[in-house]
Amino acid sequence: MNCNFTNSFHLDGSSSSSNDDEISQVIHGRSVSGRSFIPCDRESAHCRLFNDYFLENPTYNDAMFRRRYRMSRPLFLCIVDAVENHDNYIKQRRDIIGRLGLPSLQKITVVFRMLAYGLPADTTDEYIKIGESTAIKSMKRFCRAIVEIFSEEYLRSPTHADVSRLLYIGELRGFPGMLGSLYCMHWKWKNCPTAWGQYSGRSGSPTIILEAVADYDLWIWHAYFGMPGSNNDINVLEPSYLFSNLAQGIAPHAHYIIQGNEYNMGYYLADGIYPKWSTIVQTIHETRG
Repeated sequence: MNCNFTNSFHLDGSSSSSNDDEISQVIHGRSVSGRSFIPCDRESAHCRLFNDYFLENPTYNDAMFRRRYRMSRPLFLCIVDAVENHDNYIKQRRDIIGRLGLPSLQKITVVFRMLAYGLPADTTDEYIKIGESTAIKSMKRFCRAIVEIFSEEYLRSPTHADVSRLLYIGELRGFPGMLGSLYCMHWKWKNCPTAWGQYSGRSGSPTIILEAVADYDLWIWHAYFGMPGSNNDINVLEPSYLFSNLAQGIAPHAHYIIQGNEYNMGYYLADGIYPKWSTIVQTIHETRG
């Protein structure tokens, strides 16, 4: 696919496009809801985007693509294909007057720029030529689609087979009974409202806490995200649902033997701030015989 193909694909689209942002127009002394018409030439913007990143020999190499999209090109295209097939809003469609709408590459690129750089929605219009409301709606639809498509495989709790595999790998590494590592990370929130002081912790910068459990190959099968940065790991653990299935007796059994003793609950490696529970194991500060 190249620029010529893109232009032929948009042969009946005008060089001007309708901005999706609703504005207030004063007609006969009163305000009514309307839409602005801005000649932004989104067809050329799509052609430029494709030439920059998606040609066989694009303007920007693989390293630049990974830097700006936060992933490889093949993975990005796989996600585009999955989301496009899942949600018709992401697909390129015709509007009520027959003009072709925005292609999926433009919509999803906007989403990735906002996620990767924390850009405001209205700044994406300059390069990708998408209005603010369309950028926001694309973000919401994309995130919903990702959860609906991939949650069953990537956002699920471990099955009995998964637990058996995790126990086997843990034992190979000298930790029989280990299910993973439990840790809290602080994600800096650059645009946090000043009044929301509860998000500022010891670092002085606003952060949001992510509690995660990961295995040896970085499968993050538990994630609890959103607690303000002023909390510590224990405060995050209390409302977290990590041990809820275990408390209800519906978690997969983790059967293993250590020095002749049988156990039916796995454990997680964690640092010293966590409570002394049978499901949490901290490091040993001194060598013991």
